[in-house]
Amino acid sequence: MNVLLTGAAGFVGSHLCDRLIQEGHQVTGVDNLITGRQANVEHLLDGEAFELIVGDVCDVPLPDRPWEAILHFASPASPPKYQAYPLQTLRVNSTGTQRLLDLACASEARFLLASTSEVYGDAEVHPQLETYWGNVNPIGPRSVYDEAKRYAECLVSAYRRRMGVRGCIVRIFNTYGPRMDPEDGRVVSNFVTRALDGRPLEVYGEGSQTRSFQFIADLVEAVVRCLAVCHPGPINLGNPHEVTVRELAELIIQLTGSQSVIEAWPFPEDDPVRRRPDISVARNVLQWAPSVPLSEGLKQTIEHFAAVRDGTAARWDTRLPSVAAPNASGGERQQRAQV
Repeated sequence: MNVLLTGAAGFVGSHLCDRLIQEGHQVTGVDNLITGRQANVEHLLDGEAFELIVGDVCDVPLPDRPWEAILHFASPASPPKYQAYPLQTLRVNSTGTQRLLDLACASEARFLLASTSEVYGDAEVHPQLETYWGNVNPIGPRSVYDEAKRYAECLVSAYRRRMGVRGCIVRIFNTYGPRMDPEDGRVVSNFVTRALDGRPLEVYGEGSQTRSFQFIADLVEAVVRCLAVCHPGPINLGNPHEVTVRELAELIIQLTGSQSVIEAWPFPEDDPVRRRPDISVARNVLQWAPSVPLSEGLKQTIEHFAAVRDGTAARWDTRLPSVAAPNASGGERQQRAQV
């Protein structure tokens, strides 16, 4: 297929480029590089199956091609990033989404929106099902991302009902792995970089708040299956195994052999207390469930971060280590939100 992928130079987008090209698709990537890095896709630029357009998807000229699939992954995604770029986050999820949906209409292309578990906010229903409408503060510090994604979902739904676009919405839960930005402010990257440096690992309160973490290879597999099935969604894509933030910190200290200690910090505003997906829809529709254990995924992530830190690997251009194929069985303080 001719595939247009926005956010192509980002953490998730670059791994999707690898997978789509591996499967024989022609991929045109778009990225304005405010949070992505060109080095993430540098290894693809000499090939005939990939092209990178550097620019904002809201207005950058796009090739006139018979697009068969459009995947919209462009958006800052971690609290420090979307709080640093609030207007860009709102724009790419509103104007950018609508422009791509118009293109999908014109091309009769499949359309896949990368939404987020953040649409559930500080959830009062646990685990979170796709039918849950969420508990979001519309004017809080996280709202530029939360509400932008909720609006993008609304756009996709309206275009599907009114214009017949074959649109799919996926709600992505915490994802980690090689090519993460060590400074993106998310809990895994924060903990790993601090543990490798021997600095304290900062948890909010007692660290009893929970998260669920999926390895990047599991997410990529799920997205590829969504593209093939083209179920309208929304579909939760995440790991239903729930761990506390303190348990995560202790595991990372163990795996790194670090002498770091755990410090308690005050809770930031609107930080979710519990986050865990119900993936029944993904199991039934995609025949998918994450297969990479947290300890194994963290080992590979730590190896990548350690190589970057020691200068033995390029900062961004590290390809995903091979893993078992997923299947159905299986202030500064305010910026460091544990998402």
